[in-house]
Formats: sequence, structure tokens, C-alpha cells
Amino acid sequence: MPYDEMMVAPMRGELTSIGVKELRNAAEVDAVLKNSDGTVLVFVNSVCGCAAGGARPGLKLALTHGTLPDAVTTVFAGQDVEATKQARAYFDGAPPSSPAIALFKGGRIVALMQRWNIEGRMPQEIAGDLKKMFDAHCAK
Repeated sequence: MPYDEMMVAPMRGELTSIGVKELRNAAEVDAVLKNSDGTVLVFVNSVCGCAAGGARPGLKLALTHGTLPDAVTTVFAGQDVEATKQARAYFDGAPPSSPAIALFKGGRIVALMQRWNIEGRMPQEIAGDLKKMFDAHCAK
């Protein structure tokens, strides 16, 4: 059973307020990932503390970088169940993780940060890793 929308609305808002596009179902995930020639970031949002304490603030900091993905999107684990399952299907067999941050280029995954790469780290550290991903894979 998905989390109550009232509970997750503020967590969604942290990302949508900075321009991150929500993908709420499998068709939306496929439309973005199957049809992109450029770079797409998929943020698997979560209610867990490491999402609030590090991942969402880290993404916000990283999005101030000069080099960025062509599209920045999110699915919400435990809420957008179908969309999250479909997004994870593109993660090349990596085990499910919430939060997680995946970068795709031309529809193929090129980088993935999973929960164990996020938990216990400061937002600035996570942002630093994301900026390195952006520099390595996104057009300048």
C-alpha cells in the first residue's frame, strides 16, 4: 500500500520547487528514458532520513553547477509504485535502493548512486559526486 499523499507532499515539493519533473507512472518513465538522446537524471525519492538529510539537499546543491543533465526527473518510492518499478527496470540489474540517483545518456545508465553511497554523507559530499557525474557525462 502506497504512502499517504499528504505525508509525501512536502518531500515531493522539495524537488518540484527546484524544477525537477515528476514521473508518476510507467508510461511517463518510458517516454523520458526511451526517447532521450541526451542526459536524464532520475532521482528515486524516499521518506527515509538519508533522502531528507543528504540526497534531496545534495541534488539541490548539484543543480547549481554549470554543467547539468538535459532533464532532471523523479519517482517516489513507496508512493509512485508503478513509476518506481519501471525506473528501476532501467538500472541494469542493480538492487532496489531508496533513495537512489541514476544518470542516463542516450537511454543507457552511465552512473548510479544508491542508498549506501548516500547515507551518512553530507549534502555537499553528495553534490560533489553528482557534479563529477555531470562533468563526465553531460554536455558543457
